[in-house]
Amino acid sequence: MKKNLVNKAVSTIVTALLAGSLLAGCGNSAEQQTPAASNEPAETVADVQETQEETTEGEEAQEVKGTITVAASQTPHSEILAEAAKILAEEGWDLQVTVFDDYVQPNNVVEAEEFDANYFQHIPYLESFNEEQGTHLVNAGGIHYEPLGIYAGTKTDLADIADGDEIAVPNDTTNEARALLLLQDNGILTLKEGAGLTATVNDIESYNVQVKIIELAAESVKDAIPDAAFVVLNGNYALEAGLSVGQDALAYESNDSTAAQTYVNVIAVKEGHENDEGIKALVEVLKSDAITQFIIDTYDGAVVPFN
Repeated sequence: MKKNLVNKAVSTIVTALLAGSLLAGCGNSAEQQTPAASNEPAETVADVQETQEETTEGEEAQEVKGTITVAASQTPHSEILAEAAKILAEEGWDLQVTVFDDYVQPNNVVEAEEFDANYFQHIPYLESFNEEQGTHLVNAGGIHYEPLGIYAGTKTDLADIADGDEIAVPNDTTNEARALLLLQDNGILTLKEGAGLTATVNDIESYNVQVKIIELAAESVKDAIPDAAFVVLNGNYALEAGLSVGQDALAYESNDSTAAQTYVNVIAVKEGHENDEGIKALVEVLKSDAITQFIIDTYDGAVVPFN
């Protein structure tokens, strides 16, 4: 009896020891599986790193999207382009702008394909330049127009105009016509019938006041302000002189006039490049809501968006 009890006790102890050993084994197995369980977070980190690398590669691809070179007048063209450059940079384009102070070189450098585009001129000037110079420039997109205005020189009121007064006007074909049409609209002279948008001083039929028309390069007209009774300025050169249509012009082309609509300023490129990716991106940004609002807020009517 006692022997049986002893054997039973020993059996129970052995069983307990075996059970403990098995439990300890399960514990060891769990500890051995822990590193295997940690593989899931490790894979997640790798996935994140891979995603980051893909994102970086995407950003690098965006950064090397391309460079767009543009020849432009100082005001307002280069200023508008500077604003557009911020948006283009976000799209991966590097917009590089070079300012020219004349109306000839910007076309020559685009014709020679030294620049991708220019931004300073309206369509009639572009067309006359092509005809006269044998260039092959085309309109890639209309951006804005600049009402031509009559501004004070030595006199501050058109009502005071008198015989012998000098009026300085741009001498290039299209802008001279606009200036003469504006002077006609204000009763200073009368042009021959049909002279229209190609008028020159040779098309003046009569003077209602015997003024002297002084023809100057467009960029030089503003320099005549101290000497001439009045000057007729392009919008960009008026801005350079610290003047605006809204506050300073004695008279100007109305926004709905044929002249204002005809003389929209464009992005010009050499024929065959108007659908280049960079040019299309540039025009799209320049016609965007953001740039339209920038023009309205900045130029007090001297520059009007063309959309």
